[in-house]
Amino acid sequence: MADLGLFIIRIIIGIVFFYYGTQKLFGWFGGYGIKGTGGWFESIGVKPGNAAAAFSGLAELTAGILFIAGFFLPLGAVLITLVMIGAIAKVHGAKGFANAAGGFEYNVVLIVVAIGLALIGPGAYSIKEFLGV
Repeated sequence: MADLGLFIIRIIIGIVFFYYGTQKLFGWFGGYGIKGTGGWFESIGVKPGNAAAAFSGLAELTAGILFIAGFFLPLGAVLITLVMIGAIAKVHGAKGFANAAGGFEYNVVLIVVAIGLALIGPGAYSIKEFLGV
C-alpha cells in the first residue's frame, strides 16, 4: 500500500507542476506564456522577466515530468524548492502564512512534499524501479 500511496502523491504533485510550467512556457490552461508571465515578473521587480519566466516554467515543467515518471526525484525536489522559495520571497511571504490571505502556506506544503518524496524515493510504480536503477 505504501507504494500506491507514493504513486498517488507523486502523480498529483507532478501534474500540479506540469500545469504551472506549461502555463508559464506555452500559455496552456489559461496561462500567459513567457511574455505575459515575464511582464508580470517585471512588474513585481523580477528582472529580466522573460528569462525568469522561462527558468521558472522550465523548472516547473521538468520537475512535474520527473515526479510523474518517478525518476531523479532529488533534482525535481530542488527545482520545486527553488521556484517556491522565489514565490515566497517575491509574492507570498509578505502576506503571512495563511493561504487564504495569499500567504506562503501552500508553497511550504509543496516544498515539504517534494523533499519528503525525494528522501523516501518514488516507490515501486516508477520509471526508476522499472529500469532498476
